[in-house]
Amino acid sequence: MWANAKAAPNQTKNLGMTAPISTAGSEPRDLELTAELEESLKPHGCFETEEELNHRMDVLSRLNDLVRKWIKETSVQKNMPESMAENVGGKIFAYGSYRLGVHNKGADIDTLCVAPRHILREDYFSTFLDMIRIQDEVTDLRPVPDAFVPVIKLCFDGIDIDLVFARLALKEVDDHQDLSDPMLLKNLDPKCVRSLNGCRVTDEILKQVPNVEHFRLTLRCIKLWAKKHGIYSNVMGFLGGVSWAMLVARVCQLYPNAAPSTLVQKFFLVFLKWQWPQPVLLKKPEDFGLGFPVWDPRYNVADRFHVMPIITPAYPQQNSTFNVSNSTLKVMQAEFQSSLTVCEEILAGKATWEKIFEPPNFFCKYRHFIVLEASSSSEEDQLTWEGLVESKVRHLVANLEREAISLAHVWPKSYRSLVDGCEKVCCYWFIGLKVELKEGNTGGQLDLTTPIKAFTDIVMRSAIQINVWKTGMKIVADYKKRKELKEYLPHDEHWKLKSEKVKVIAAAPATTTVTASLSPNSAAALDEGTEAKLTTQTSEERKRSLSMMDTEAATPPPKKLNTENGENEVIEEAEAESEVLESVVENVDEAAAVN
Repeated sequence: MWANAKAAPNQTKNLGMTAPISTAGSEPRDLELTAELEESLKPHGCFETEEELNHRMDVLSRLNDLVRKWIKETSVQKNMPESMAENVGGKIFAYGSYRLGVHNKGADIDTLCVAPRHILREDYFSTFLDMIRIQDEVTDLRPVPDAFVPVIKLCFDGIDIDLVFARLALKEVDDHQDLSDPMLLKNLDPKCVRSLNGCRVTDEILKQVPNVEHFRLTLRCIKLWAKKHGIYSNVMGFLGGVSWAMLVARVCQLYPNAAPSTLVQKFFLVFLKWQWPQPVLLKKPEDFGLGFPVWDPRYNVADRFHVMPIITPAYPQQNSTFNVSNSTLKVMQAEFQSSLTVCEEILAGKATWEKIFEPPNFFCKYRHFIVLEASSSSEEDQLTWEGLVESKVRHLVANLEREAISLAHVWPKSYRSLVDGCEKVCCYWFIGLKVELKEGNTGGQLDLTTPIKAFTDIVMRSAIQINVWKTGMKIVADYKKRKELKEYLPHDEHWKLKSEKVKVIAAAPATTTVTASLSPNSAAALDEGTEAKLTTQTSEERKRSLSMMDTEAATPPPKKLNTENGENEVIEEAEAESEVLESVVENVDEAAAVN
């Protein structure tokens, strides 16, 4: 497609908060690189066949028929004449990666069930649930009515579906219902507004990009890259799908006529230089006076502490990245920098696109780790417990940042237990640590008891509050040096524990002891050389401590990313473009401040 494509006509309409950085079109070489980029995505399952796409459309059509049938039957049960019930409608809307046109093979579909005003959420989680439960095509049915956005999860004829619900203040919902009008939100309850937000944001993103096809291929690349580099996880404090989509959309606005191969390189350049916490905005925020809270740090104190705000373009505007911490931002900036270097090699013909999708070796980056273990007594309990613990790991990272930990890097992929019979009831996450000693302190003691105990308390409290706690559920935090991780990793990943050889300038050895004592006896346990284990079990099981010797202070620190200090000398880009880019970033605040 791209190899024989002609350059698209230049866009004349400007989109976004500022003027484009460059309106230059694509050259033949850019289209060749784009064709190579598309080919490099295919082995990773980024594209579905025509047959698979048609199957998805058929599933959505059958699900839509079920929704209309349910709404009609429920309307009749509420004493509505059958002739009227025939016309009240109801509709299924798709959103997320499927609606954006960037879903992978086997991906789920985010869907929204929209009903007229007389159909209630209670009906949705009772009579509709009963209806789909008896369908032959439906398996793995799991309602989650108490979630922040209540959802029914199911598998329909082999396709995973997440189905949320919203009732509009309308008598009828026909096949041509448009959800973009913000006045539809008037008098709706917050749960309905949140459910509608997914569709409204997805549609608005597509409206804000100058070339949808260029946007889609670029986003497919960035999503795959983020997953391979371990930074695709909203729940872990990185970015989720909608956040990556908005970042790509912003780059498309700044380079409206560039080919996807160029947009990928510009993506890393722009967000390496971006002066966070300047917000990323796709359009001027609007307030329609409906009373729903919107992201605005001028009035909302909590919004001022967001470190990487990316603001949704549909009312009510929200920050999609409130989970991002200082540590996860640093990790992402490091990946932007390394990938920018790879992109420059690709554009210069010194490398292929496959290189950008090579996962980094997380384990060789750090000498010290916390191993977080979640276990339970049954497979069913483990699914619930694992999900809860995973949703709280970002709190542990935030707690560690308040200590002398300069970076706490969690790898989002969990590892199953290697103990026979425990694969389905026990898993681990790894958190790499960088310790930052105070100036002039060549040795000392760092106590991590408080942050880890606070984290375990959060998890336990949450489990009890939402009524998922079961006997046998445990959470354990162990300190380990890199060489001690072999017992947790599969044999074919042991090579990741080999440190990369670097030149070291001789320095006076410094020793830091990191302790995490959960009982008065922990100091004695440390003297006896007991290894660390912090757990939410009984006090007797807690009498262990955490020690860390020979920290990074024994060797000179690695060169810091220039982005940490707002400097970007590492980017060898034309001075004119750099100046324009900096002015764009600076102008975002001014534009955002306009009422």
